[in-house]
Amino acid sequence: MIIATAGHVDHGKTTLVHALTGVDTDRLAEEKRRGMSIDIGFAYVPLSGATEAGAGAGAEAGTLGFVDVPGHEKFIRNMLAGLAGIDMALLVVAADDGPMPQTREHLAILDLLGITRGAVALTKIDRVSQQRIADVTQEIQALLAPTGLCDSIIFPVAAPEGTGLATLKAYLDQAAAALQRPAASGLFRLPIDRAFSVSGAGLVVTGAVVAGQVRPGDRLLLSPAGVEVRVRGVHAQNRAADLASPGDRAALNLAGADLKRLEPGRGDWLVAAPLHAPSTLLDVRLRVHADEPRALGDGARLMLHIGATSLAARLVLLEGGSLAPGRQGLARLVLDRPIPALWGDRFVLRDGGAGRTVAGGAVLDAFGPPRGRAKPARLAELAALGHDNPGQALAALLATSPDGVDLARFARLRNLDSATLASLCAGADARQLEIDDRPHLLAADRATHLAESLLAALAQIHAAEPELAAVPEGRLATLLASTLAAPLSRPLLRAMAGELARAGQISTAGGALRLAGHAPRASAADEALWGRAAPHFTACQPRPPVMGELARALELGVPDLTPGLQRLARLGWLVELGGNRFVLPEALRSLATLTEEIARTAGDDTVDIALFRDRSGIGRNHAVRVLEHFDAAGLTRRTRDGRQLLRPADTVFGPPPPSPEPGPC
Repeated sequence: MIIATAGHVDHGKTTLVHALTGVDTDRLAEEKRRGMSIDIGFAYVPLSGATEAGAGAGAEAGTLGFVDVPGHEKFIRNMLAGLAGIDMALLVVAADDGPMPQTREHLAILDLLGITRGAVALTKIDRVSQQRIADVTQEIQALLAPTGLCDSIIFPVAAPEGTGLATLKAYLDQAAAALQRPAASGLFRLPIDRAFSVSGAGLVVTGAVVAGQVRPGDRLLLSPAGVEVRVRGVHAQNRAADLASPGDRAALNLAGADLKRLEPGRGDWLVAAPLHAPSTLLDVRLRVHADEPRALGDGARLMLHIGATSLAARLVLLEGGSLAPGRQGLARLVLDRPIPALWGDRFVLRDGGAGRTVAGGAVLDAFGPPRGRAKPARLAELAALGHDNPGQALAALLATSPDGVDLARFARLRNLDSATLASLCAGADARQLEIDDRPHLLAADRATHLAESLLAALAQIHAAEPELAAVPEGRLATLLASTLAAPLSRPLLRAMAGELARAGQISTAGGALRLAGHAPRASAADEALWGRAAPHFTACQPRPPVMGELARALELGVPDLTPGLQRLARLGWLVELGGNRFVLPEALRSLATLTEEIARTAGDDTVDIALFRDRSGIGRNHAVRVLEHFDAAGLTRRTRDGRQLLRPADTVFGPPPPSPEPGPC
């Protein structure tokens, strides 16, 4: 069990830890000279009656670990760095002074971090009367009453003489024995609170394991830098171990080619590679400290302390312009630099100028959208994410997410391993879809309603417009949005269309859909026009014929020809690109294949417009029209530097619809 001390400077925290463990946690020369803790220190002692059995197999279950924190207000940042991953707090109050300013602030920090397991050591009782001990005990109880540590037992002690230490140690032993060790679920995370070199071993980092497990030989990422490291050795509770798990304080001996260039330090994280996703936007549930003199205002500049990290943040309130003392609310923290935070990470906010702790809370979402942060749909999503149980959170998200839940994003945010995620999905009343090649979960009733509505809309359009070969996605999405009474994204429409196509109920090609078996009915006039025009399109492809030249060749005026070509496009025999540009479907399909080839050759799935123009030989203006059509069809997405390939060409442009053989010109 890991215990952190807390309390005002010179109230005897370090002396108490030394008396309990025999270890002096003041390791720095400056601490020795000043007689005051400056940085966090560490000490370990076996539980009473613990044996050596099992040493080296992992963390020593029979060990008490102490994190001794500095009490001076100037070193509050160091104090906060030592609180990540602790199991219990030991508040230290001197009987002669009683509760002091840092007693109150440290207690506020523990409360805002959600720490509810604790004890109080009332030190220096040998210096005061019994009445003073009674008075200070009452004062401490009143101080604890509104906090999560309200049930903490107070132990009067005099550390130098050993008075009361046996009783305190026995209580801590019992608490450790009763503590249920956290499950080693999820992927590995450790906030680094120290980094140093050991002669003959190299770089060592320490911290509390907050998720997952680590073993010698594991490869991790130093985050937020993204540097890969290899774990050469593991210590847990100051003992060599085969692995370290949640509930352990670990020291990891690291190796890596880039460590000389970028050494880790306090505030960095060691994480499994899939969890490396630094963010500068944290959506959080926030509680303002009840003793704050005024409401916390929107836009406040504060210092965020999370894990062992301290950094500046701007507060954006999502449910009003201010948050009163003692109240909770949703907020966004805009950070000065990215950090790899995840759901549930606890934090405190301090007013750097005033030198006090003002608020605290927990992260709900580290991957929120940059826009629409306070829209009702987003607030409902954050409320769903507020569930502690991931299954309940997933169910609530399904009920509030018309476009489904991105499973990879949800798993990363909640740090769920693949087996846990699969179990949650199996227990959900939902249907899995591939949306933009990412697995999503869509509420079962929503999926059923969407599928039925899509089929009904296609049937309705086919009946009203039998000459229309297929319905463009955009038109279908607009019609369905009114039917479903909710916005419908193109990616979700494509995903559902793909499901129905695999089931043989519809056909998709080039960003348009039709019911299986539907064949457009052309008039005799349109068939005649197609017979005369088709050879000209074949001769020009992949370019479109010039409308004026085509009109003269067919002995028609452009105003008369254009509606006819539009009808041929509705039949699926041509594709209209806009601006009086029409091409054969097979020409467009070949250009789609070329687009995919260019993207794959680039190595990053990007398509340079100039290269596409040169390779296709169709000219810049037509190249732009073609790529815009590919954007609409979902093959590509426009970026600042060109296009990004989203899907393989053959998943977007299927086989051409049946068409009659063109007759003689």
